Amino acid sequence: MAEPLPVAILVEDERQIRRFVRTALEAEGWSVHETDTLRQGLIDAGTRKPDLIILDLGLPDGDGMEFLRDLRGWSTVPVIVLSARVGEQDKIEALDAGADDYLSKPFGVGELLARVRAASRRRRDAGATGSVFEFGDVRIDLSLRTVHKNGESIHLTPIEYRLLGLLIANTGKVLTHRQILREVWGPSHTEDGHYVRVYMGHLRQKLEDDPAQPRHILTETAVGYRLVQSA
Repeated sequence: MAEPLPVAILVEDERQIRRFVRTALEAEGWSVHETDTLRQGLIDAGTRKPDLIILDLGLPDGDGMEFLRDLRGWSTVPVIVLSARVGEQDKIEALDAGADDYLSKPFGVGELLARVRAASRRRRDAGATGSVFEFGDVRIDLSLRTVHKNGESIHLTPIEYRLLGLLIANTGKVLTHRQILREVWGPSHTEDGHYVRVYMGHLRQKLEDDPAQPRHILTETAVGYRLVQSA
């Protein structure tokens, strides 16, 4: 019996973009359901049990930020935002509201599908029971709390390990400075952005082959950071 196709919901009011995204996703083996309103998008998210939501922020009956805040009250489904809003603050607000990724219009099919694959891997890995995580020549045993690079043991401080654990739990996802500070240092430190820069630098020194040109712990300029397994 064939495996059911993964389900994506596309919430977008521009017909040409809906057609473009739908064609790309269906070619990758997705079943796609379209809507052009916030209200119907939320209904579909609750009834169709999607594996992914692709969301435009500028909808005729409301702002996509409202959609994100409502959705995150009851669902962890990955959300990729599509938007003509290109300001850094818009990206940060969407990510802080619960988006997993953000693509500025116009965008190419290759970049879209790469973000979709990353979101799918993250969702799949979240349900996995394995305790070992690897990227490059780094191997982390989450049950033993050990880190090795090229087979050699790497010592991480408690904060460095918490930071690495947060990146691993959100592999492929952009984490904003505020999200990282809240999760690693606590809600009273959400304005202390220099902490993140310093400790990300420590992790890169210990885990990247070339800390000045990292391949796995990547900076999203003025927004935050992203961990990628392959580069």
